[in-house]
Amino acid sequence: MRDYLSEFLDAKAVEDGASLNTLISYRNDIKQFLELISPQKITDVTTEDIECSLKELKERGNTAKTLSRKISCIREFFKFLQSENIIKESPANKLITPKIGKALPDFLTKEDIEKICMAAKSKRSFPFMRMHVMIELMYVAGLRVSELVSLPENAINYDMQQVLIHGKGNKERIVPVTKEVIRDILNYVEIRDGFMGTRKSNWMFPSEKSLSGHITRDGFFKNLKKIAFEAGIPPEKVHPHILRHSFATRLVNNQVDLRSIQKMLGHENIVTTEIYTHITTEKLIKEVKTRHPLTQQHKEDK
Repeated sequence: MRDYLSEFLDAKAVEDGASLNTLISYRNDIKQFLELISPQKITDVTTEDIECSLKELKERGNTAKTLSRKISCIREFFKFLQSENIIKESPANKLITPKIGKALPDFLTKEDIEKICMAAKSKRSFPFMRMHVMIELMYVAGLRVSELVSLPENAINYDMQQVLIHGKGNKERIVPVTKEVIRDILNYVEIRDGFMGTRKSNWMFPSEKSLSGHITRDGFFKNLKKIAFEAGIPPEKVHPHILRHSFATRLVNNQVDLRSIQKMLGHENIVTTEIYTHITTEKLIKEVKTRHPLTQQHKEDK
């Protein structure tokens, strides 16, 4: 029997220029599929046979996202067999791809944020003082990490307690911040000026090592992980975007209207902002299940 899998992978590599990682993924998925339908010949496989193999994979605990990827791979494989006249019609054409729900963004609690800020603030070195203010700004103003690291020195309006942000597509937005954050920024600027000495910088968060003149996304990411570890929070749970998500979640939980949150986040479409309402909904459901008087009564009756 011809090695159809090798031929398929060769075609993907030569004709489509598939990357090594893609080819490995194709190989693993198809190899697993062939094992599931064995000893059935590939030329005799029906749609029902494929559905049975997918049912087996689902029972093994594969998620909808994983199954969707495997279905896509199987479709490509049979499409190739059809193009090579090995089969007349692809049995994978009628497969239904499972719906994949939108993943809800993770977020940190207020207590988590406070621990991270305190861990950064407790260190007296300039890099940690800089990180403390950056973390506060990202959480209080919901900045994207790219907006944060490249924030100009003149972006802060101290009198109005506002930050002018240059977002995606050169669109500007103004986000209010608290007087406490303004105070911390003023303290930081004084330390930053001492750190810079006679050197000049237009950036709020300058860096000596970076070619751009300001701290990089990667630099912020690595430092954030270190500080999370110092704060006793699992580093894998903390990344730059989670601070922005935590900002949005906090506002939704405090009944701030979605249009205002949309403007502060710089979302072009409010549908993007609406995902945070699902977080609140899930939280409410959990609260009802665990704290509702009737639930408690039911537990006591048991």
